Amino acid sequence: MEGYNGYWYYVRGSAQVPVGSGVCRSGSTTGMWCNYIQARNQTVNYPQGVVYNLTRTNVCAQPGDSGGSSLSSNQAQGVTSGGSGNCSTGGTTYYQEVNPILSAYGLSLILT
Repeated sequence: MEGYNGYWYYVRGSAQVPVGSGVCRSGSTTGMWCNYIQARNQTVNYPQGVVYNLTRTNVCAQPGDSGGSSLSSNQAQGVTSGGSGNCSTGGTTYYQEVNPILSAYGLSLILT
């Protein structure tokens, strides 16, 4: 995948990594930022409604970063859902795990 910072990141699969693992996310507003996975199966009450089964990280994000990809090492992890804070002071970001998304729509991750 090409990160918003212009670098290429090679994805070799979508194995879920454990809580405490490093994770990076790419967003159109802030580019590539990294930190750690804090918890899984989180429920988040956004102004638009409640979303279940999200993964919480302490990676920063800002408006416009939603929909960007998250990865750990060379494994796809998820799609940024939202969060709080900013990339100047830090924050919390949630993502939807990629494997349930692929499964729900009968999709496969294509690796080249």
